[in-house]
Amino acid sequence: MEQEKSPEMAQLTAIINSEIRPALQMHGGDVEIIDFHDNILRIKYRGACGCCPSAMFGTLQMIEETLRQKFNPEISVVPA
Repeated sequence: MEQEKSPEMAQLTAIINSEIRPALQMHGGDVEIIDFHDNILRIKYRGACGCCPSAMFGTLQMIEETLRQKFNPEISVVPA
């Protein structure tokens, strides 16, 4: 997919790999980037995060806040 090669996608992937993924993996979870379009990042939870009720609120909020600080203050993150 062309989008995967974009500078924005590369930056998002780097932030998720270094800042977000390790925190989720410590608790048996993970996250997958589905797509990024119009400043909306769609993600899919994996592992423990996929069935945890707090994933829809707590971790989603953490992911969005991290990406707003390190990538773009206007980004929105939504579960796929």
